[in-house]
Amino acid sequence: MHLVQNSLLDEPALGLRERKKRARREALIDATHRLVAEHGLDAVTVEAICEEAGVSARTFFNYFETKDDAVLGHTPWPLDSAATETFATGGPTGHLLADLQTLVSSFLTDAPIGRQRVARALELAAKEPRLLARHLAWMEQHKGQLSALIERRLQDSTVGAPPYSSEIVGSTLLFLTHATFMRWDAAGGTGTADEHVAAVVADLRSILTD
Repeated sequence: MHLVQNSLLDEPALGLRERKKRARREALIDATHRLVAEHGLDAVTVEAICEEAGVSARTFFNYFETKDDAVLGHTPWPLDSAATETFATGGPTGHLLADLQTLVSSFLTDAPIGRQRVARALELAAKEPRLLARHLAWMEQHKGQLSALIERRLQDSTVGAPPYSSEIVGSTLLFLTHATFMRWDAAGGTGTADEHVAAVVADLRSILTD
């Protein structure tokens, strides 16, 4: 309950219903992180998570498809943020790869679950390699949510036909997000999203110009 109250106080801009939903999601993630840290991923069940968080299994599955998703803190893409609007309208630099870099950094830095939970998810994922595979599969499953954003950006970028395929741009966005997540995970959750996505983009540029 303390976690729920804190979350409600921290999000005054959200409506009460959305704040309650966020608080419940965060409570489930926190319960999952505690149990997995103590017992290991395979030993933890959805039922145990629900008991720890004080919710029903039905409530759990309203928020997460699997316990792996709860460990990773998977939430809908934050596509209503200032960063996504800036990207969709051609910013912040007007250069597509640089703007994708900024967008990925915002996804990870301003994640709805908060930086501390992202760091804990990375720490746990480092001990459970299958979580990285689940993270990639989850992103592929939800990449349709990015399509409208990509289309807006490409249509806004030029008169006439867009210069790039929306499929290629969307795949690049997913790749940068996953590669940055993996790099951050390999670093034990240290450093910042900006630092890790910049390193991934630098590697990508080197590969493409080799």
